[in-house]
Amino acid sequence: MKYEQYPSRSAKRNYFPLPNEIFSLGLSTGEIATYAYLMRCEDRETYQCYPSYETIGEAIGKTKNTVMKYAHGLEEKHLIYTEPTTVWGEGGLKRNGNLRFTIRPIEEAKRYHVERQMRENERKKLEEQVA
Repeated sequence: MKYEQYPSRSAKRNYFPLPNEIFSLGLSTGEIATYAYLMRCEDRETYQCYPSYETIGEAIGKTKNTVMKYAHGLEEKHLIYTEPTTVWGEGGLKRNGNLRFTIRPIEEAKRYHVERQMRENERKKLEEQVA
């Protein structure tokens, strides 16, 4: 059997970077999938994207509510920042748009993760002393 050469692919258009540190931050598999999808969608200059929860859910095989939970977890872990947007519809009607997702620098998430681990260790030490 003869294999054909893969068609040439643009590294900028067909691939996206995913930081190695993402696997050491205590994320669930759903949070990793959601983060990866947001990284795929982000504008490389603004670090922002606007997919709906439904769109993300279709891509990763989860429901809207589950994706909302994952996005909230990513925000708590300082990996993303979300903010509402407004859309002006027909007749000048103001409506809620998709969230604007901003991918935060991975260094912030790493720092937050270490600080959280240190607080948890301190809490455990105090509980051991009381017991």
